[in-house]
Amino acid sequence: MKICVATILSIALLLGNSVKLRASVTGPVPSDGDGPASQVCQQCCQGPAAIPGIPGLPGPVGQMGPYGQPGSKGDKGQLGQKGEIGRVGPMGDRGAPGNTGSKSDDGIGLPGKIGPRGPSGLVGAAGQAGVKGQKGEPGETPDDSNQRVAFTVVRTSDSDESTSHDTHLPFQETETLLPGTSFDLETGTFTCSVSGTYVFTFSVLKHSNGGSLVIHLVKNNHKVITTYGQANQRGQLSGSAVLVLQRGDTVYVTMYGRAFSNPTYHYTSFSGFLLYPESIN
Repeated sequence: MKICVATILSIALLLGNSVKLRASVTGPVPSDGDGPASQVCQQCCQGPAAIPGIPGLPGPVGQMGPYGQPGSKGDKGQLGQKGEIGRVGPMGDRGAPGNTGSKSDDGIGLPGKIGPRGPSGLVGAAGQAGVKGQKGEPGETPDDSNQRVAFTVVRTSDSDESTSHDTHLPFQETETLLPGTSFDLETGTFTCSVSGTYVFTFSVLKHSNGGSLVIHLVKNNHKVITTYGQANQRGQLSGSAVLVLQRGDTVYVTMYGRAFSNPTYHYTSFSGFLLYPESIN
């Protein structure tokens, strides 16, 4: 690209020099006014129009000039003076009164004034005092808390066959019978003499021959617990209970069937003792 531009510039310079040279050889024509000499000069001195030259390339961009100095800050305008407060306008006319509201259905009025205190009532006549009774004699309170109640009774032979559940099981001997303890061997019945809480146990051996055996521990005709032995089988039936007794209550054992025992081994027995007496306030 640079070679082409140099070539074009050289051709333009050669053409320019040729025109100048031609003009200098011909020379100027003497002027004679407005006659033929002037016409000849115009024809001989004016050559043919040359080809316009190629415009030159634009020059390089110049360096950026320095920044100008900042202009001076303008003066700040002064604040205007505060205006005066305007006068209060005249009061408007009073409006018309509103309509009266409806009365509430559940309104509660203010409490009324306390009324005057009424006159005091008449004091009733005092009744006559009753005649004070004589002091009674001190009663006898037995010291039951120091008494001990306990028993153990046994059978020494087989019992008879019983066909009723209410048959009492009798006993023949007493192994333990503390003083104050009431027990009837013939009926096998314990009678309470000290109110309190008692523990009772029984153990009865069923006879191998015969039917089944049923044993009841009974308090005052009420069967407390029951044990049962199957027919044609020998087995030990036993039970225990804690009962609260009052004086005169009875406890005993009833049977339905037949019990076994002998003089050497006491297989059938009945025991009871006072756990603790009833407290006396």
